[in-house]
Amino acid sequence: MTIRPIRIGVQIQPQHAEYKAIREAAARAEQLGVDIIFNWDHFYPLSGDPDGLHFECWTMLGAWAESTSRAEIGALVTCNSYRNPELLADMARTVDHISDGRLVLGIGAGWFEKDYDEYGYEFGTAGGRLNDLAESLPRIETRLGKLNPPPTRKIPVLIGGGGEKKTLRLVARHADIWHGFGDVETFERKVKILKGHCAEVGRDFADIELSTGVNGEPEELGPQLRERGASLFTVGVGGPDYDFSVLRKWIAWRDAQNS
Repeated sequence: MTIRPIRIGVQIQPQHAEYKAIREAAARAEQLGVDIIFNWDHFYPLSGDPDGLHFECWTMLGAWAESTSRAEIGALVTCNSYRNPELLADMARTVDHISDGRLVLGIGAGWFEKDYDEYGYEFGTAGGRLNDLAESLPRIETRLGKLNPPPTRKIPVLIGGGGEKKTLRLVARHADIWHGFGDVETFERKVKILKGHCAEVGRDFADIELSTGVNGEPEELGPQLRERGASLFTVGVGGPDYDFSVLRKWIAWRDAQNS
C-alpha cells in the first residue's frame, strides 16, 4: 500500500454564524496549518436550530479563493442534484483559477430532503440520485476538457459516500480522493470493497487518497485509521464560535508523524 503523508482538513460548517465569523475561521485554520479547508453544500443547518443562520457553498468558495492563499479549498461535498454538471464544471474551473490551483472538487449524490423540498428539486430515491451522479461525472470531466482557459491543473475529484455497490464503484472510476464515514471497522470494510471495484474497472487503487472525518484524540484513532490506509483526516467545526481545540491536536499529531 502506498504510504501517503498525513494531511489534515477542517470542515467549517457554514451554519449558525455570520459570514465575518466564517471568514475569520477560514483564516485561522490556514494560519494553524491545515491542508484543506472545506465547507458543505446545504441550504439549511444540519444541527441546532433548523432555520438558523446559514450560507451557500459555492459563492463562499469563490470568496475563500481570494481570502486564503495556501490551503486547498472545497466542499465536503457538493450535492450533484443542485447544479447542471456542465455549469458545475465551469464553476470549479473558475474557482480553481481564482485560487491559483487550490480547489478540490468534492461531490456526492445528495441526501438532505429539506434542501430539495424548499428549493424545488426532486428528491426521488437514493438509487436515482446515485444514477444521476453516475451520469454527471463524465459530463463534468468532458466539460473541464473543453473550457477556455482550461483548469490550472487536473482538479482533484473527491467523492463522498460509502454505498458499496454504486458509490464505491463511482469512486473507483472517477475519484482522486474517497471520503468515508463511520468507525474504524466500517472504514476497513469499505476500503476492501473499494479495492475490489478498482480491480474490476482496471484502476490502480494506490491512485486514490483515502479520507475520513474524525473527532476525539488523534493518538488513539489516528494510528488505527492510518494502518487501514487513511491519509486525509478532517475535523468538523460549527458556528458560531468555531472551536479549533480538537483541530489543533490533529495538526500537532500530523506534524509529529510526518517529521
